[in-house]
Amino acid sequence: FFLCRHDDLKEMLDSNKDSLKLEAMKRIVAMIARGKNASDLFPAVVKNVACKNIEVKKLVYVYLVRYAEEQQDLALLSISTFQRGLKDPNQLIRASALRVLSSIRVPIIVPIMMLAIKEAASDMSPYVRKTAAHAIPKLYSLDSDQKDQLIEVIEKLLADKTTLVAGSVVMAFEEVCPERIDLIHKNYRKLCNLLIDVEEWGQVVIINMLTRYARTQFLSPNQNVSEEMASLAKRKPYVMDPDHRLLLRNTKPLLQSRNAAVVMSVAQLYFHLAPKAEVGVIAKALVRLLRSHSEVQYVVLQNVATMSIKRRGMFEPYLKSFYIRSTDPTQIKILKLEVLTNLANETNISTILREFQTYIRSMDKDFVAATIQAIGRCATNIGKVRDTCLNGLVQLLSNRDELVVAESVVVIKKLLQMQPSQHSEIIKHMAKLTDNIQVPMARASILWLIGEYCEHVPKIAPDVLRKMAKSFTSEEDIVKLQVINLAAKLYLTNSKQSKLLTQYVLNLAKYDQNYDIRDRARFIRQLIVPTEKSGALSKYAKKLFLAQKPAPILESSFKEREHFQLGSLSHLLNAKAVGYQELPDWPSEAPDPSVRNVEVLVHPPSTAGGKWVPPPPKKKTNFAFRHRQDTTFCFLGGAESGSGSGSEDEDEEDEDEEESEDQSEEKEEKKRKRKEAPRKGSLESIISPVFGAVKTYELLHRMTGEGLSVEYYFSRQPFPPDSRMVAVQIQISNNTAAEVKNIRVSEPKLLSGMRVQEFQEIETLPPGETVNVVMGIDFCDSTQAASFQLCTHTRQFYVSIQPPVGELMAPVFMSENEFKREQGKLTGMSEITEKLTLPDKCQSDHVIVQQVTAAANVSRVPCGSDKEYRFAAKTVSSGSLILVTLEKKTGNVAHLTINSEKMLIGTMLVKDIIHSLTQ
Repeated sequence: FFLCRHDDLKEMLDSNKDSLKLEAMKRIVAMIARGKNASDLFPAVVKNVACKNIEVKKLVYVYLVRYAEEQQDLALLSISTFQRGLKDPNQLIRASALRVLSSIRVPIIVPIMMLAIKEAASDMSPYVRKTAAHAIPKLYSLDSDQKDQLIEVIEKLLADKTTLVAGSVVMAFEEVCPERIDLIHKNYRKLCNLLIDVEEWGQVVIINMLTRYARTQFLSPNQNVSEEMASLAKRKPYVMDPDHRLLLRNTKPLLQSRNAAVVMSVAQLYFHLAPKAEVGVIAKALVRLLRSHSEVQYVVLQNVATMSIKRRGMFEPYLKSFYIRSTDPTQIKILKLEVLTNLANETNISTILREFQTYIRSMDKDFVAATIQAIGRCATNIGKVRDTCLNGLVQLLSNRDELVVAESVVVIKKLLQMQPSQHSEIIKHMAKLTDNIQVPMARASILWLIGEYCEHVPKIAPDVLRKMAKSFTSEEDIVKLQVINLAAKLYLTNSKQSKLLTQYVLNLAKYDQNYDIRDRARFIRQLIVPTEKSGALSKYAKKLFLAQKPAPILESSFKEREHFQLGSLSHLLNAKAVGYQELPDWPSEAPDPSVRNVEVLVHPPSTAGGKWVPPPPKKKTNFAFRHRQDTTFCFLGGAESGSGSGSEDEDEEDEDEEESEDQSEEKEEKKRKRKEAPRKGSLESIISPVFGAVKTYELLHRMTGEGLSVEYYFSRQPFPPDSRMVAVQIQISNNTAAEVKNIRVSEPKLLSGMRVQEFQEIETLPPGETVNVVMGIDFCDSTQAASFQLCTHTRQFYVSIQPPVGELMAPVFMSENEFKREQGKLTGMSEITEKLTLPDKCQSDHVIVQQVTAAANVSRVPCGSDKEYRFAAKTVSSGSLILVTLEKKTGNVAHLTINSEKMLIGTMLVKDIIHSLTQ
């Protein structure tokens, strides 16, 4: 496949046949994917940038993105073609043209790039707007003088309500102007609410940004209790900011993400922002990641090791998850040891020490050394097991492995400094090891111990010095220095036995090749050997050499990393990486929370007097209508029979009125909205209504509601007071023996942008009676639940209404040609296709239409083919078009296609329709 010569590829690219060009481009892109150099094909490829074949054009742009920076001169020759590509009807071509343009690293085209980015930021396609966000950091790195103009584009894109754009624009914000925290204020709540629906890469970026934002805008939830008690009279008790709580609540579900980076981002956010009582929720999610690949385990354990220093309690229930397997790589083993040591306490220390005893028998020398060090740390931190650990380490001194013995000596030395007088026998035992142990650090540690506590072993210490004096010239430098120290200390404490030995050692050191040893010998001689000049100094030699030294504190090496933000590269490396932003300290006083309040316009601006007129105050109106005896059927494909086009025309007239009132907006914005919304002229009135079963949902069970039961369903009727709201029919039943009074809705807790039109308060509901009311809810094209309180005169019940995705839309009536035209505009990223197998019951037209319309509030579009079914609808809140196509293939196989700008809605709708057809 890759043996084709480049000359052949050039001939294929010069051919007049699109099929040959396509084959050549496939081979070239495959070469690039395999890491092969295809730069010499640039002139041949760039000639095809104006090719009319869309598939060839896409691959050419893929190639140009890769090599535009290397072949800048040739790329500049085609810049006019890229500019034309920015106006292409296909969103993928527009995005690719902008991507290539931003990859040409030539300062002379900066104005062209800036203009292209500004135009792309207003593009009707969210995919192109996302690409514009990606181009912003590229332009900023090329010319930082454009920062002010780029900030304007970032501000505009931050206001974008599309989840596809959110992650990319936040990344651009972090690269260009992370200090402009004011740009986040008005978009903070929107970003929190969109977070659950953003792609995984974007979630990581947004969470990290919001972590730093929260540290500057909210007070610490873990304030010092003693300080609060001391100033109780002067200071109000701390109450968490609702926006702080919003961030914690909206990120918590992401702990279940399949992406380890997302889970790690949420974990660091909770660790840095959440109250101590709530941080524990991240432990289970992090432990789950320990079943991933070793690379993921390594990063997670690095962060767990840091967390477990301060928040030991949250990982204690998962102690066994950190036990070491024989198949674990050495680095993973050492990190698990670190975590186990941090989690050790008086309750679990016996279990952990038994584990450590097993690990010492491992064949991995580095791991065994780390285990011995871990035992030493446990002995230091937990006093009651110090003697047990010390005895166990002494037993290791008889091990055949020299490395195990050497590491044990070093750890024993540190432990003996805590209680030297009680362990003179251990010091004597270690003195005998000087003949056998050859590891320099271990020999040096033994000599330091004997010298430091020579008074406890007065008979052995001079003999050790005698042996070391014999081998002085052949010892390592670290050992020679300790021999000199031992000689000095023995001279000061037992000069009769060691005077001549000390002089001999100092004379040997005086002519040593290492200048540190020579300097040390001369320095010590002047201090300890009295002369006429140094007599005064020798008086203080004993205080200097034999001063009591504090016992070492064995701490985790990860304590040094606490100041780095968890999950960052700097934390992993324990060094400040390029581009790292310090985690801000909590403010001492809470900043003004009103900066995050965003005015939500219920009605479009009015041009009366040239100023915006606020909407009239909301009036509570009773929209209840008579209760039907048979509520098991309703219209699922259109409005009431005989008025199918009337209600839709009214909606369109309302939209036209709103459009005529909104003349103060820019012309381009109007054009974009007209392109997105279906035209009035495209509506057809001859559509047969489709019937189907209504699905009823329980809002309040009679047991929970103490006799009051509430159910709801989506009536699929227009909501007269506000065409952007979904009508929800609510049935309230009193199953008690007494009247229920003052039934009403209170304190709706809605996500940003959501609105609720409450039903009028029901003053009295007699026993055994049922009443129907209607609520209007603007779900903002989201399946997130709308929560509120359902109140009576005695009780308050917290309830929520969550819509299926198919109930967020209203039917649109259009002709076949109009359907095809609109479908042609919604391709690429806006098109989702799935293959399914239809059951035998779904072979007739009636059943297929019924099942599709049961899953979604859509209307059927006339179609000339008997094997194809088309449906159209628009989202109630934003009016975004949704087109559904079901095409039968051979046998029972069918293809389901959804075309919609709302890609998330399209994805969920595909699943619901397939489930309805195949259940």
